[in-house]
Amino acid sequence: MLLASLNPAAVARGLDVADAVRIDGATLSRSDLVGGATSVAERIAGANRVAVLATPTAATTLAIVGCLIAGVPVVPVPADVGAAERRHILTDSGAQAWLGELPEETEGLPHVPVRLHARSWHRYQEPPLDATALIIYTSGTTGPPKGVVISRRAIAADIDALAQAWQWTPDDTLVHGLPLFHVHGLVLGLLGSLRIGNRLVHTGRPTPEAYARARGSMYFGVPTVWSRIVGDPNAAKALASARLLVSGSAPLPVPVFDQLVALTGHAPVERYGSTESLITLSTLVDGERRPGWVGLPLAGVSSRLVDDDGVEVPHDGETIGRLEVQGPMLFDGYLNRPEATAGVFDADGWYRTGDVAVIDGSGMHRIVGRESVDLIKSGGYRIGAGEIETVLLGHAGVHEVAVVGVPDDDLGQRIVAFVVGDAEPSELIDYVAQQLSAHKRPREVRIVAALPRNAMGKVLKKELLG
Repeated sequence: MLLASLNPAAVARGLDVADAVRIDGATLSRSDLVGGATSVAERIAGANRVAVLATPTAATTLAIVGCLIAGVPVVPVPADVGAAERRHILTDSGAQAWLGELPEETEGLPHVPVRLHARSWHRYQEPPLDATALIIYTSGTTGPPKGVVISRRAIAADIDALAQAWQWTPDDTLVHGLPLFHVHGLVLGLLGSLRIGNRLVHTGRPTPEAYARARGSMYFGVPTVWSRIVGDPNAAKALASARLLVSGSAPLPVPVFDQLVALTGHAPVERYGSTESLITLSTLVDGERRPGWVGLPLAGVSSRLVDDDGVEVPHDGETIGRLEVQGPMLFDGYLNRPEATAGVFDADGWYRTGDVAVIDGSGMHRIVGRESVDLIKSGGYRIGAGEIETVLLGHAGVHEVAVVGVPDDDLGQRIVAFVVGDAEPSELIDYVAQQLSAHKRPREVRIVAALPRNAMGKVLKKELLG
């Protein structure tokens, strides 16, 4: 059963939890979740796909769970999505209705409301494991967003592997304030909790104050969240009683890692994944947690690094290669895009992540970044932007940084650093040259007021290149 904690028979026998999910001022017991979501399932059973405006509310929770009970694929739609992207998602996915809350523009689709207090105890047969659970649209970098088809089997496999890596149990209380239209907040945060059976507290917004008040045992956050928390020492110290802090969706700056250790007593767990692969790498709750490294392959996952010719590169902690993975949590393809799907898998089923990384002799992985923007080929050298960013963040005059490779007639690409801070550009160039090899120094430093980021805190480097 995908959502194992919502076993209707167990709930009927009195194995209930009064505060299984707390979200947007509402508290839902397991009985509320089973009865309310089954009522939703009765209203949409038989639909091919439905769209859910993924606001962090009780209505959204019941809508998504109701679809999973009925075996109807969910298309989560970001609440802040623009009109053109929303229209593309609805048209491309073939969603037949809006379920739950409505956006400002419905694009002509009928509406099925979620009745928060309605209850049904009808029993639905568990859908097949290979059935589609979610169609999540990725950010389009070379065109409109693509629909990533994710099966129930993939979700179950990923959550179970993370439960093993993090010793995640029903005794935990998980706290996060992340969006419910991405893997981090939706699959790990919500569905993970409903599979494992732990309590979930969604804070609405991931503010330091909200995280401090929640008193959880596990916390999920993106680097922006953790950066704000260490900027509020009182809030950070309130997390000292937690069992595990988890960071993902973007690289965690080493200074933020170190500050979390100093203020909370916890070295955060870092993990790596994508919409297409879910989570495939993580540091372990009882293993080494090394700043800047995202750990080992999860149970059932294989990884490898290859060069431009497809030959595996050494695991020496220095040689950069293209990261490829295999595992039971991989997606089933891009919706309506067979050519795009074929382009990211090789003949043996290895998924080409599009990221570049290094692996050391113990199997620990460090993600250098996206091959398209973070692997810089300058003067015959292959240079990872992340290494330079880590060094620059160690300078007192740098608050945020993004390093890119800009086309250059002489070098092929020249290294340019975009910095939020008050240091002198020439000082930063010299600083990197002292810390790293001379060929890794930025040729140019641009001081900016802010870096462009998406909803998950990832820097949009293509906008910097534009």
